[in-house]
Amino acid sequence: MNKKYIQKNYINLCSKVLGTKIHRFSDQFFGSASRLLKEEQPIFKEGVYDKNGKWMDGWETRRKRIEGNDYVTIKLGLPGKINFAEIDTSYFNGNQPEYASIDACYFEKNKFNWVNILSKRKLHPNYLHGFKTQQNNKVFNFIRLNIYPDGGVARLKLLGNLDVSKLKFPNKKFDLLSILNGSKIVACSDEHFGRAENLLLPFKSKNMGNGWETKRRRGSGYDWVIIKLGKPGLIEKFNIETHYFKGNYPSHCSVQGLYSIKNINISKLINESKNWKFLIKNKNLKPNSSLKINSTKHIKKINYLKLNIYPDGGISRIRAIGKFL
Repeated sequence: MNKKYIQKNYINLCSKVLGTKIHRFSDQFFGSASRLLKEEQPIFKEGVYDKNGKWMDGWETRRKRIEGNDYVTIKLGLPGKINFAEIDTSYFNGNQPEYASIDACYFEKNKFNWVNILSKRKLHPNYLHGFKTQQNNKVFNFIRLNIYPDGGVARLKLLGNLDVSKLKFPNKKFDLLSILNGSKIVACSDEHFGRAENLLLPFKSKNMGNGWETKRRRGSGYDWVIIKLGKPGLIEKFNIETHYFKGNYPSHCSVQGLYSIKNINISKLINESKNWKFLIKNKNLKPNSSLKINSTKHIKKINYLKLNIYPDGGISRIRAIGKFL
């Protein structure tokens, strides 16, 4: 299964955006365990040392002089099912662990009942490892990364989907498109300069690189992104933001919606999306601003949403205020 498919069908449950945090660790002498959860790509700082030795952009334990292995336990911000694991040893060369494994559990009633979701695997230096996990029909809220016997790991990603049935939603209206509420990107035309999944982040964009941006279009057509909601819902208001996009924002946009209980093939979904009902049509956009659109007259139950931008450019966030059914 290719990486592009995985990225479009799963989210990183280890993301700090979801509230994921380090719970416990055996050791972090050379590098903080919290660096495992960083969103940014690992970097290397030539000649930079701290009080314990060479600074490394990852979790690194001291050399083990006793029996056993090192580990870190991580509390997932939101419970979910895990399908793939990425263990990145970028820049760890000669100090990477020899092997790694992953255990997981759903912590409740003060009990950790661990099950293995990734058996002991060989790790290579300076390499991004991708593994399919086991037990991917089970819901977990804690994981434990075991390394054998010691060493450094730059990043850990656990790719899967939130278990919407275990999420708690407020009684008042809220953003149905937030990644925190189970929404995810399923397809997009282009994301040359910025990932489409940034559209669903719950906080205001930090800079231009923190939004969705497509390449300059040199032919006819337009760019688009398709979002699957965590649950079917009714949308009353839209908020489309172009923060930090000043000379590269789209001319205008439109929004379409669909409700379907079928498990639709992605290619078919894309082809049929041209005929979805318009919720917003041809709204002009402005640079570095927020467009609020009242959509009450268009309220329809939907679980798929398509944002079209004409002809190309960047959008920082899209929010759909309403309620799940």
